[in-house]
Amino acid sequence: MFKAIQIAKTDAGQQVSLTELDESALPEGDVTIDVAYSTLNFKDGLAITGSSPVVRIWPIVPGIDLAGTVRESSNPDYKAGDKVVLNGWGVGETHWGGLAQVARLKGDWLVPLPGAFSEKQAMAIGTAGYTAALCVDALVDAGVTPEQGPVLVTGATGGVGSVAIALLKTAGFTVHALTGKMAEADYLKGLGADEVVDRATMSEKGKPLQKELWAGVVDTAGSFTLANACAQTKYGGAVAACGLAQGFDLPATVMPFILRGVRLLGVDSVMAPKAKRLKAWERLARDLDPAKLEAIGQEIGLGDAIEAAAKFMSGEVKGRYIVDVNA
Repeated sequence: MFKAIQIAKTDAGQQVSLTELDESALPEGDVTIDVAYSTLNFKDGLAITGSSPVVRIWPIVPGIDLAGTVRESSNPDYKAGDKVVLNGWGVGETHWGGLAQVARLKGDWLVPLPGAFSEKQAMAIGTAGYTAALCVDALVDAGVTPEQGPVLVTGATGGVGSVAIALLKTAGFTVHALTGKMAEADYLKGLGADEVVDRATMSEKGKPLQKELWAGVVDTAGSFTLANACAQTKYGGAVAACGLAQGFDLPATVMPFILRGVRLLGVDSVMAPKAKRLKAWERLARDLDPAKLEAIGQEIGLGDAIEAAAKFMSGEVKGRYIVDVNA
């Protein structure tokens, strides 16, 4: 038996509980993992609170991230005792996820845990931090350099934004952090932000072309924020878009793209191929100071995850929730 958060569908609606499950109930997979830590992401919050129909099978164990130790494996890439990390691949939506003490997954979904991080630190990073690394890689691969000017990070106090600030600063960039939580300016500057910008300056409809401010942007917001970010990006710059915290609409014009050559780079973390994942985790291991993870993550037990998900969705949280599934 093992403990897990489980979401079930009943005639009365969705039911979420901390329960004990028999290991015979685990789904198919070629690697069985003793989970040490998981985390809460936006998608986990949607699933647990029922705010959006992200769950595709019932019942399900949520949790799109996990870090742990391989117990059994028939996959040639992994053996018992290996430390591994899982991010995405529809886990927590179409396959049982990481908010449990045991998980059974496809080995092709896993990456080795970098030696630079403990399992807890890997979950302080989680999908949010791994997505941040994908965004930084996208900007660098697009030719954005520190000499071209500052990079804007939207949703700066969130998990993606927090890690993106730290990674960009280590890579030599001047970083401007956009947030609706101006009281967290010291937190953001501690991560590496050079300037903190009030979200209100970019959250409403703006002109199609605006003053050129940014060499690059990491955007987690979408909607008007993303449209304004594109309108403010310098000639030849790039915008890495990975989120929809403000909305999934894009009320923009083509003007920044055809008059300034701005590039809009879509960043997907769920189905990203393994080569991109490994490259992102290499950047994290090289450029992310583990000491900064202490400020980004706050630890909770598995039994606290349901209540924490509601707080997460109400915007009460900065950084990351790290879930000790054995506490």
